[in-house]
This record gives sequence, C-alpha cells and structure tokens, in this order.
Amino acid sequence: MNHGGLPSESDAEREMRLAQILTDLSDRTQRGEYVSLAEASAAHPEFAMDLQQLWGAVMLADAVGVFSSSASKELDGSLIPALNMQLPCHFGDYELITELGRGGMGVVYRARQRSLNRDVAIKMLLRGGMASREDEARFRREAESAARLTHPNIVPVYEVGELEGRLFFSMKLVQGLTLAQRLMDGTMDSRTAATVLRAVARAIQYAHSQGILHRDLKPSNILLDSHGHPHVTDFGLAREVDSHDPVTYSGSVLGTPAYMAPEQAAGDRGHVGPASDVYSLGSVLYHMITGRSPFQAATPVDMVLLVLEQEPPLPRLLNPQVDRDLEMIALRCLQKPPDLRYASAGDLADDLEAFLRDEPVMARSGRLTHVVARWFRETHHATVLENWGLLWMWHSLALLVICSLTHVLYSIGQAAPIHYFLLWTAGLGAWAAVFWALRRRMGPVTFVERQIAHIWAASMISIALLFPIEYILGLPVLTLSPILGLSSGMVFLIKAGMLSGSFYVQAVALFATALAMARWPEYAHLIFGLVAAACFFFPGWKYYRQRLKSR
Repeated sequence: MNHGGLPSESDAEREMRLAQILTDLSDRTQRGEYVSLAEASAAHPEFAMDLQQLWGAVMLADAVGVFSSSASKELDGSLIPALNMQLPCHFGDYELITELGRGGMGVVYRARQRSLNRDVAIKMLLRGGMASREDEARFRREAESAARLTHPNIVPVYEVGELEGRLFFSMKLVQGLTLAQRLMDGTMDSRTAATVLRAVARAIQYAHSQGILHRDLKPSNILLDSHGHPHVTDFGLAREVDSHDPVTYSGSVLGTPAYMAPEQAAGDRGHVGPASDVYSLGSVLYHMITGRSPFQAATPVDMVLLVLEQEPPLPRLLNPQVDRDLEMIALRCLQKPPDLRYASAGDLADDLEAFLRDEPVMARSGRLTHVVARWFRETHHATVLENWGLLWMWHSLALLVICSLTHVLYSIGQAAPIHYFLLWTAGLGAWAAVFWALRRRMGPVTFVERQIAHIWAASMISIALLFPIEYILGLPVLTLSPILGLSSGMVFLIKAGMLSGSFYVQAVALFATALAMARWPEYAHLIFGLVAAACFFFPGWKYYRQRLKSR
C-alpha cells in the first residue's frame, strides 16, 4: 500500500503496523471475541480509513480460510462422530434414515419420529462437541428464530434440543428440491419466477414483522415442494431487526457474496436491515430469470468488490425473453442505496402481484426518480472526504484571498503577467504544499486521495500555464481567465463520478461562472473567487461535521 508520500522507511513502518493491527483483529474474531470496527478505528485513528476499507475483505478472506480448513479436517475424518454416523441409526426419539445435505455449519438428515410416526428433517451442528461457542450460538439462534415463525412458506421447527452432546432441531420434511437445484435445469419463465418470489417475499415480510432478518437468502435456502410451492429455510444468520448481538455484529462479512446487499458486504460500514433482505430477494429473482446470480467473479473477495462498486448486467441482455416489467422489479431490488429499493418485502410482493395481474408496477413508475437520485448519491469512496473537510474550508479562504488580490492588481491597471504568474503559482503552490503536509499529518493517504490530488495538481498546472500562453499569443493579461471556471468545473465533474453525485451542482455552477467571467471581465476574478470558495466551503463544512460526529 503506497501512502503517496516521500519515502520509504516511515511508509514501510506504517504498512507493518497496519498489517499487525489487521492480524490482531482477525485473530480475535477467529477466537470468537467481539470485534468492533468503530472501536478499532478510535484506538488507531491514523489507520481509521484503511481499516474501514480493508476490514470487510479481511473478514471475508478469513471466512473462506476457515471453511477450507474445516473441509480438510472433514476429509481426514477427524471431526465429530456425527459425521461418521452409520445410517440408519437411532437418535433419541428419531430414526435417522439418510443424509439430505450439509452446509458450512449444519448437516440435515431425513428421519422418522417414532413417537408421532411422522417423517421429519433433523438438523445437527456439523462440528458437534468441537464447535466453537459462536457456532453453537448461531445454531441455537437459527432454531429459535425459525421456531418463532409460523407461516405456510417458512419451514416450521418442531423440537429444539441437545442429545448425546449434539445440538439439533427437528423440522418439517419438505419433499422436493431446492431452488438452486431447480435452476441447474435452466431459467424460469417470468410468471413462474414472479409467483415463486411473491410467496417468498410474503414469508420474509412476515419474518420482518416478527422482528427477524434472514440475512442469507439464496436459491439453496429456498425449498420447492412437489407442487412447486416455495419454503424458506436456514435462518443460521438470522438476527432481530434491532439487535446488536456481538455474535451477529462484529464487522465481519456474513452471508453469501453473490446474493448479499452492499451494506452487508461492507461489514461495520453498512446498516443491515429489512432492505438488505429485499436486495437478496432481488438477487434470487435475477437468478431465476437469467440463470445466474447478479455478479460472478473468480474469488469471494472479487465478488464483494463487484457488489460494492458495479451494477449487474441488465437481465434482458442475458435472457431476451425476460418481461420488461419483471426486469424493472429485479433491478429496483438491486439498487445499492437501500432507500431506493422497495420499502419492504411486502411492497415487493405487492408489485409482483401487480405484475401477475397485468397491472402497472411501481418499479416502472419510479424509474426516472430513482435514476436521478442515484446520480446524486455518494460512492463508497466518499468517506475519504472526512479527511479533507477542514482543509477544504481553509482552501476556500485561500482561493478567496488570491482571487481578491488578482482583482485589486487588475483594478489598479497592473498589466505585467509576471505578477499574476507568481501569485497563482508561488502563492497557490505554497498553499498546496501546506495543505498536503496537513493532510499527511492526519494519517496515511489512501489511493483515492492520491487520485484526487493528481486531478487537483493538473488543474493548478493548467491555470499557471494560462499566463505564459497569453504572453506567447500576445493577448492582454487575464484574457483567458474564464478558463479558470472551465478547469475547476472539470475537476468537480470528475469528483462527482468518484466521490459524490452532489458535486455535479458545483460543476454546473463553475461552468456557468466561466460564462459570467467572459461577460463581465472586470469582475471576473471576484465572481470566480466567490463561487469557487462556496464550492469548497460548504462540502468541506459538511464532511468536517461528519468527521466530528463519527469520532
């Protein structure tokens, strides 16, 4: 990681310290301890930005490593007796008949409950007595969450218990296959996909009304019975809507990357709520109508980066048979800002109902406002501006002073280009050096900040060269001053794409300023100074206050 500075040993030491901090936090998480990214950032303020950007990827990499390690132990047969059980066999009141499947935490058996003479499914904790406290807590939470829910499209839990050192719970046996298995045979037609997801969305809305988030909705967690009716299962990552339980809120990335919402992929940096399940429902719908998940990548970390930064391909590009309205419904669910998605899973179900009745859907009617709103959204890089807030306010003052001095020199008839050249190069350059030194004192400079600095430097160089160009062309001094507005507007236009769409406003204001400077050249620099200072001061004030609040 290059921090953009002058050399060498101090940068290397910073990288070593950052690596050690990340390693320590990762080790604590692996031991089942609660790790708060906010507390870690407060303890190491000089690395706060780096921790926020890297922690999610580190946690995901750790999760992949733990799963791989567990898988290798299973192959050695060194884990728990439950993995080597000879079937059929007796287990309390149950007769385990055959294994139905297993995941990262549990194994599911088809069983016969002898006392009630009925077939059930039994789920056991995969690692048995060797399971960590966190695994046990999650397993119990899954059972307790599902047991609280009574809905025709949620697999009901019958009994929760522990026998022979093994945690287990019994649930209804759904005869059929998972949605993931069904999709291996190809896509669903639009009406079938909408019918299935409508039922799932109703079930998730019911869970939300009971205070339960699923957080791991995906095709393999939706069972289709013999009639094609869906049933939601696997609440292993569920938690209460307003819960801050350390087991589920440690800054780690929980869920399946291909179907998780951006705020879920971001760890502590995002608030996971009902809108996150809505996103996952949209991902499932996308898979049903296109035959693949919204994002595909070679590694889970690459997948998370796609979820955070990219937009999925339009469904109709992957499957031209997809109905346009259903495509709009899926894309509305997949909006990265949570408030641009459906307000609830129930609203999603209502829109699917409207689609099935051939009525107008909300997703289409709100398209224009959603597009406009997205233009003005912050990107995930915008947090770096918290480091620049106070400096931008000082920069606005520096610009106002330099522009005022330029106006004074012009008003008294000073025509020598050298005076203006020195003012805009030596004066502004000296301030730029002070600005950069102050920024570096606040901590390591991120890659995005280096990009912004290069854009700013390019604009300063172009402004400084205006004076020699005027001289070479034989133009009166300050003839090319309106280019100041054009150059600065370009800088903010680039910032709008990188950081926040709100900077489109500053870009438009500065482009308009160039026209005003050409129209009233005698006041050109006063006009530019006031507008440019405002363009830096108000966002600087916003992000400075945001930094104080986050601390």
